[in-house]
Amino acid sequence: MISLPQLDTQTLLSIGAAVLLIVALLFFWGWYRRRRARAAQLAAVVGSAFEYQRDILAPDGQGGWMHIDFLLLTARGCVVIDLRNVAGNIFGGDQMNDWTVMHREQRYTFVNPQTGMYDRIAAVRALVNELPVDGRVIFTPRGQFPKGLPRYTLMLGSLVSEFPRVDSQSAEQLQPQWREDWQRLTAACKPSSLVEPKRAI
Repeated sequence: MISLPQLDTQTLLSIGAAVLLIVALLFFWGWYRRRRARAAQLAAVVGSAFEYQRDILAPDGQGGWMHIDFLLLTARGCVVIDLRNVAGNIFGGDQMNDWTVMHREQRYTFVNPQTGMYDRIAAVRALVNELPVDGRVIFTPRGQFPKGLPRYTLMLGSLVSEFPRVDSQSAEQLQPQWREDWQRLTAACKPSSLVEPKRAI
């Protein structure tokens, strides 16, 4: 029988410390990568905006409140953003009540998000006068639409194409009525504690 060498206490402590250091470094690296990914995703969402509001509750016009992921003030007006972090192939259409996701061995459905987007756009329009209001359901690159994108949906990478990036000087050229409407809109909203699991940032 081969006898294993006996390790003294100091050696065992050194090995344990090395293992803990490796685990800590791996944990930190994972945290750092997730943080960078979230920052990049946030920049992609708000890159078209002069100003933005995130995770807010807007009055729904019936005495209640409606959660909105992002409100963007852009050169084309206000844009309501519903951000979806869905992985896999997504099959949806304007007339479908539920959309289907196929990811690896999984298959599931979720409610057509267009209906909620229509409600959010209507709620925001009721709070402004001149400011144009549009909306998009944005999907992160984790998902794809093999059959094409339904109405009011965009992939995250296409957001800046539809709503071009702006600079600080352009913000000064906003119509005063738009600025007043934006201030009225943001004043009517309040922070939301609901950060839905459908998205990563």
